[in-house]
Amino acid sequence: ELFKPFVMKRLVDLELAQNIKSAKRMVERSRAQVWDVLAEVIQEHPVFLNRAPTLHRLGIQAFEPVLVEGKAIQIHPLVCEAFNADFDGDQMAVHLPLSAEAQAEARILMLSTNNVRSPASGRPIVTPSQDMVIGMFYLSEIVEDAKGAGRAFVNLDEAMMAYDQDELSLHAPIKIRVGHLAGDPSIHAELKRAIGNLIADEAVDGEGLTETTLGRALLNTAFPDGFPYINERVLKSDIKTLIEEVIDRFKKVEVEETLDRIKTLGFRYATQSGLTIALDDVKTPPSKREILAAFEERAENVEQLFQQGVITDDERRQELIEIWTEATDQVKDAMEITMMSDQFNPIAMMIRSGARGNIMQVRQIAGMRGLVANPKGDIIPRPIISNFREGLSVLEYFISTHGARKGLADTALRTADSGYLTRRLVDVSQEVIVHTDETDDTGIMIPIRENGESIRYLRSRVYGRILAEDVKVGRSLLEKPDGTKLREGEMIDKDAMIVLAATPEIEEVRVRSPLTDQSRYGISSHSYGLNLATGEAVESGAAVGIMAAQSIGEPGTQLTMRTFHTGGVAGEDITHGLPRVVELFEARTPKGKAVLTEIGGAIDVVENESGGRSILVVGKDEEVEYPLPRRARLRVAKGDIVEAGAQLTEGPLDPKEVLEIQGVRAAQMYLVEQVQEVYRSQGVDIHDKHIEVIVRQMLRKVRVVRANDSEFLPAQLVDQQEFRDVNKRLVEAGKQPAEGRPELMGITKASLATDSWLSAASFQETTRVLTEAALQGNSDFLRGLKENVIIGKLIPAGTGATMYQKVQPNLPDATVMSAMEIFGESAEGAGADELPVNPAEWLASLGTTPSDE
Repeated sequence: ELFKPFVMKRLVDLELAQNIKSAKRMVERSRAQVWDVLAEVIQEHPVFLNRAPTLHRLGIQAFEPVLVEGKAIQIHPLVCEAFNADFDGDQMAVHLPLSAEAQAEARILMLSTNNVRSPASGRPIVTPSQDMVIGMFYLSEIVEDAKGAGRAFVNLDEAMMAYDQDELSLHAPIKIRVGHLAGDPSIHAELKRAIGNLIADEAVDGEGLTETTLGRALLNTAFPDGFPYINERVLKSDIKTLIEEVIDRFKKVEVEETLDRIKTLGFRYATQSGLTIALDDVKTPPSKREILAAFEERAENVEQLFQQGVITDDERRQELIEIWTEATDQVKDAMEITMMSDQFNPIAMMIRSGARGNIMQVRQIAGMRGLVANPKGDIIPRPIISNFREGLSVLEYFISTHGARKGLADTALRTADSGYLTRRLVDVSQEVIVHTDETDDTGIMIPIRENGESIRYLRSRVYGRILAEDVKVGRSLLEKPDGTKLREGEMIDKDAMIVLAATPEIEEVRVRSPLTDQSRYGISSHSYGLNLATGEAVESGAAVGIMAAQSIGEPGTQLTMRTFHTGGVAGEDITHGLPRVVELFEARTPKGKAVLTEIGGAIDVVENESGGRSILVVGKDEEVEYPLPRRARLRVAKGDIVEAGAQLTEGPLDPKEVLEIQGVRAAQMYLVEQVQEVYRSQGVDIHDKHIEVIVRQMLRKVRVVRANDSEFLPAQLVDQQEFRDVNKRLVEAGKQPAEGRPELMGITKASLATDSWLSAASFQETTRVLTEAALQGNSDFLRGLKENVIIGKLIPAGTGATMYQKVQPNLPDATVMSAMEIFGESAEGAGADELPVNPAEWLASLGTTPSDE
């Protein structure tokens, strides 16, 4: 249907049909020739596949179509993660790029093989999942007493022959000459640093005998020639690491072939393993009864204390919750020992390999369900002691239905909230486009280690950034293994990260960052660094603002919604998950916020008559009293010495206060760190710089305090760069510059405060925006993406970026070529009039036939 016009044109071209009308008839009647022509037409012509909802740029990718029988689209299993697709009836839209430019763009930028990395973290997004993981895991298992253990084989073929004749198990430890699978010793040292425990300390000798299993030898056939021999059990995370190394070190063609081989091997051996789940595989620990009896007794004691009036109801609840949480954990541990002790228990294999499920889910099936919350969100102090294998009692079943329904309702609400957050993020950052001009960028300091240990999330902080100053140990520059020195302007790649983490003298590094970029419009490529989606330095015209918004918004649906009520004494609700992210990006004052001190000094805790407390900070010249909320928990004690900006009570900080007391940099870092905390708690990997791009947009404006000699008005909101430029001119002219203070705006407010009224009007509060713009006679300079889409112009990103639009194509002037250049050596000495005009006749006159070389 999509290629119909192409097929009809081709039928006419091949004279299989007289005119378009008869060609159309042929197509409708599905004549035999039509299929041959279709196969010819679709060659080298990519199509787009798109799966709704398109949450990030990988939701639309280009593929080369293959004709298949049947009515369903068949897609490669490895692109499912990017589309978030599964094979249970998902629908996809197919689009056809028509013009040559569109086809070129599809092939170069959007072909699935060119999109193997996640734009959010730069890690591979084409990683095997589920059955492929189980297949690879099964191949790499080792069983000491399996059939054929201890035998030696001359090569893989001989071992396969023994396996085919049922003389050898895949898991038996054997000795085998691995040949070319041993890999390239020169890559071995580099990879040993990057992936450590997966490969042996010394490179494997292909000609000697290697102790391994047939399964592991087969597993190594999936990896490209030159890749070191893997002689360990591989889990999902290991496969991801290995694929990342293949992407980094090998050509694109080899990457594609490797991924396809991993897929085929995984599916084949997952099938061959015969992995199934039976009810007998769910093993409840025999010690469960005894464990519960002991805790039952402790719970009874607490109830008695409450009856005697020794403890309050709140304390009783708190005690019971603690007792039953401990009980659940003990049952879980016992269950793990029972189930995980069997190497080939299917459920244990799935969880160990990372293919499906987690230990919490198995705990509910084989251990005990544990404590659940009621509809209000309070935890019910009586646990569900049954598991799903044994079956729940009527009361237990009734209690647990609450949680199930709430879960589904939550998911529905969360999808809407997450989509709205993405929309606001896109709106605030859509004008951030990369340019290549040099700008001032002082950079930010990033800690490399805390308490002597290198920090956990080093990669998402420093990977792919550009150094803002030299990295020195003592007086000499730090070097990467290949001898490159880490000096200002160098990019931090994986090797540099490994060296930084391994050098204890280096506590922190200064890197360029979107936060400190001084561009008036867009962002400098030096401040941004690596384009995580491609693994190359970012190019001019890249829409990094949109990429940042998508990277933060796409995992939004995975974040948790609810605020847990811990109940009892410490009854403070902590906002988690998506609401916390929204609270931060909207720069709202959090509930139960911590008290910050504006001055440094000594602490004194004062009780006042009404029974409340307050903290007195005694500084050198002044003292300030901070009344405490009733439930506040102190972080400081009497006599402590604190600095300005110190946190006096527990709780989240108000970013606006941080900005006022500690300044712009502290506020920026606090926002980035807190947003990351939420995503990391859910295991989502996002690079800091995406969040920094958004935070930079939140702090773009300055509120004028005193206009002095400038033309600003007091309390006017001015763009930071404009404010700086005007002040610079005033100082140069010997006048008094304006004074202002940075303004932290939530993303909604920042979107509406943009210079472009078209963009603001299409976002929210359209009437207000338009009337104000009309009253002020504003002009829109069409710098962002939205305003250009609205008026139907080419967007100023990618090839539409201004720098590419100004290019004048110039062809070299045509040069007159001599006969020698045209006709070769034998034309030498021939006069111009002797040269025939037609080269074919001329060649014939030399006795050479025109078809001859």
